[in-house]
Amino acid sequence: MDIAKKFKNKLKCICNGDVIFEIIDNIECDWGNHIVIQCPNCEELFSVDKKCPAFQSIEKLLKNNDTLFSKTEQSDYILNSHPN
Repeated sequence: MDIAKKFKNKLKCICNGDVIFEIIDNIECDWGNHIVIQCPNCEELFSVDKKCPAFQSIEKLLKNNDTLFSKTEQSDYILNSHPN
């Protein structure tokens, strides 16, 4: 998945803003490192490589941006999740 391409266009955030997310390539959690995006309005962080309890889930963004991830990408995201 090419993260940069997916998030360089405006998307609807959970704060209802249409924003271009900032991409942060390497943030550490208790289980490893992540690629995350941050909303410039509400400053929420979303893990985009796998679901992690330390960050918001990309699943929340998919509700308002249903073409952001394919079904396969959504499945991979969930299957590679960290434990809760």
